Amino acid sequence: MEICYLNVSLFVPSKNCKYLYLSRNFYSCCVENEGFERLSGLDSLEFSNLGVNKSTTASLSSLGGLSSLRSLYLYRNQLKGAISVDGTSDDLLRLRNLESLGLNVNHFNDSALSSLKGLSSLKSLDIGYNQLKGSFNVTELDALINLEEVYLDGNEIDKFVLSKDTRGFGNVSLISLSNSTSNGRALPFTLLQSLTKFPNLRTLSLDENNLEGSFGTTLDKDLASLKNLEELDLSSSTVDNSFLETVGKITTLKSLRLNGCRLNGSIPKGLCQLKHLQNLYITGNDLSGALPWCLANLTSLQQLDLSYNNFIGDISFSPLTSLTSIRVLSLSDNHFQIPISLSSFLNHSQLKNFDGSNNEIYVEELEEHNLAPKFQLKRLDLSGNVHGGAFSFPKFLLHQYNLQEIDFSNLKLRGGFPIWLLENNTNLNELYLANNSLSGTFQLPIHPHQTLSELDISNNNFESHIPREIGSYFPSLTFLSISDNHFSGRVLSSFDSLLYLQVLDLSNNNISGTLPSFFNSSNLQHVYLSRNMLQGSLEHAFQKSFKLITLDLSHNHLTGSIPKSIGEFSQLRFLLLGYNNLDGSIPTQLCKLNKLSFIDLSHNNFSGHILPCLRFNSFGWILFRRRYFYLYPLREPLVIATKSMSYPYPPSILYFMTGMDLSCNSLSSVIPPEIGNLNHIRVLNLSNNHLIGPIPQTLSNLSEVESMDLSNNSLNGEIPPQLVQLHFLAYFSVANNNLSGKAPEMVAQFSTFNKSSYEGNPLLCGPPLINSCTKEVPPPPPGPSTDEKEESSAFIDAKVFCVSFVVTYIMVLLGIAAVLYINPDWRRAWFYFIEKSINTCYYFVADNLLKPFRIRVWKPLV
Repeated sequence: MEICYLNVSLFVPSKNCKYLYLSRNFYSCCVENEGFERLSGLDSLEFSNLGVNKSTTASLSSLGGLSSLRSLYLYRNQLKGAISVDGTSDDLLRLRNLESLGLNVNHFNDSALSSLKGLSSLKSLDIGYNQLKGSFNVTELDALINLEEVYLDGNEIDKFVLSKDTRGFGNVSLISLSNSTSNGRALPFTLLQSLTKFPNLRTLSLDENNLEGSFGTTLDKDLASLKNLEELDLSSSTVDNSFLETVGKITTLKSLRLNGCRLNGSIPKGLCQLKHLQNLYITGNDLSGALPWCLANLTSLQQLDLSYNNFIGDISFSPLTSLTSIRVLSLSDNHFQIPISLSSFLNHSQLKNFDGSNNEIYVEELEEHNLAPKFQLKRLDLSGNVHGGAFSFPKFLLHQYNLQEIDFSNLKLRGGFPIWLLENNTNLNELYLANNSLSGTFQLPIHPHQTLSELDISNNNFESHIPREIGSYFPSLTFLSISDNHFSGRVLSSFDSLLYLQVLDLSNNNISGTLPSFFNSSNLQHVYLSRNMLQGSLEHAFQKSFKLITLDLSHNHLTGSIPKSIGEFSQLRFLLLGYNNLDGSIPTQLCKLNKLSFIDLSHNNFSGHILPCLRFNSFGWILFRRRYFYLYPLREPLVIATKSMSYPYPPSILYFMTGMDLSCNSLSSVIPPEIGNLNHIRVLNLSNNHLIGPIPQTLSNLSEVESMDLSNNSLNGEIPPQLVQLHFLAYFSVANNNLSGKAPEMVAQFSTFNKSSYEGNPLLCGPPLINSCTKEVPPPPPGPSTDEKEESSAFIDAKVFCVSFVVTYIMVLLGIAAVLYINPDWRRAWFYFIEKSINTCYYFVADNLLKPFRIRVWKPLV
């Protein structure tokens, strides 16, 4: 890797600088005499971030001159050993105002602790993910009397060692020991026991640890001595019910996190003893059964998250009805029965957020009440499964005026568009009514709704035209989906006033006309207009939408060619133009799209050759590793043809989908060998074209390809045997070409392909085809001698000659007779010719042959 040098003198002129960010530059060292010592002139510097570089301990020896510094972050560098300032032994003594120090993800060991002893003002210390092991000697940090937060994550500490006279850590209220049990070891019991020596401890993080067997006979008493502990985080740790029973002894707890702890069975009843508990998170476990009634003892509970478990039962007859202090209740992804009227929670005056999605929603058999509830919800999610037939909006919504988010998707709701819901809740930001039975026209409220940012009414039965004023009535929309309805008419000019619109989905309607030139929103990222009746060209559409990530115009009647301006959409990842009437050649400007993931130009009239310069990138793994999914949010599915079938791929899969579909066009020439360089693609479909030449051997480099279709072309030569190295290939077809030679060996994935993958190539042989590549010819039977063969041949030739002669003679006679019968003039001439020929022959014979013998013969008539 190239070495980067930092010239600190560049920042010296900014003497009043308070914040300095130099993170993620991978500086390994400084220019000579222009290093961190030059920062001493920044008298006002209070915050400095030097994280994610390649700095060593020696390069930081001049930071002691920054006496005004309050926050210093040196995470993810190559620091180790002791930190020395100016080569003195006082070690950071001059940073007396430093309050926050981040040294995490370096190579420090226990010897580094003594370097921190002079930071008397330090309040927060992060030394996680270093090489600390064994006992953590707190006495070396005795001078840190103001320390409040200590982060020791990712180390292998066994216990804290401190004496009765130790002043350091005396005010520590937060200790984080996350991920401290690597290599399969359990969290030491001695570590948990030594935590009791911090009487002011309020927050303890033990997430991502193995806590099985981490309790002893005295642990109940030890943990109970933590009389100030209020927050305990055990998320993603391995715990058992015995440990949770012990946790139940810490009666001072106000917040307990048990997310993803692999808990099963029912909720441990020991948790019911936490009467002061305000926040309880048990999401992402395998807990089952009905909720224990002892949960009603948690009268102080304000936030309860039971999502992603297997709980059952009707919440109308559960302890939840007694938790009247509850503010946030999340029950999603369980097997609860939830009445859509929320009738059992009418007296929960503090309830603000209710999430009952992906449970069984039902309507009570008795007539729904019309009472006004005491709660005013902000967020309500009842999307998911419905028990019974279609029903109307619940009446309690008529009394809600503070709603900000509503999700009633997949509920079979009937009726028209709920204008009243928008008019009553002027702060509504998100409204999701997808996949219901709503019908009629899409009506707008009386007054413009300024705050609505996301609206989804897809997959309903709305009809007529899209309201012309939709852009002016919902000016803040960033997400609009009205797909899978019966809307008709043209694309409205009012969409141009939606300046913040990022996602537009009008697919699967009856929208006609041309793409208007006003589709020029600079914020548009995803456009879905497939399965409509759009016509015209692409020449002037989306000219200013340079942030486009997805453009789906498939299944329309578009004509013309792909404009050259397509190369300016540098963020484009999904381009779907299949099933149109586009023609011309594939523009070379597509090669400029270096972020392209999938392109579909199938079922058009494109001609010319396949671009060898196309590039495809799989950005899913990059986003997954770095957790950057929010940078490229995919909200809607895409229908992509793969493995000879079309599938609607959800966004979670699209992040990892790459490939190209150029099938059913008029592309000619050969398959470029450069296609083999696209080693990330999963789909390659070049079928139903006029491609010629051999199959490139480089296609064996497509190590991640799952579907490859080269059928119905004019390819020739042999199938490269190296293709058997494609271990993820699930669909393969080279049918109806001019291929020859032996089919690939039936090993690995190719053992799953039958003869239909190769049919239509008469010169192909080998399994699974019937044609054998090594046919054994049987020895000929004893034949006749050479003379017999000649006689036989002569006999056969004479016989054929005689038959053909007689047939020809008869045909000539019949032909002459037919002509004479038809034409009387020719008949008279023929008979005259015959008579004259007879007389000529007579006189010739009489004068030359019979005269010497004086024989009397018949004379012809003259």
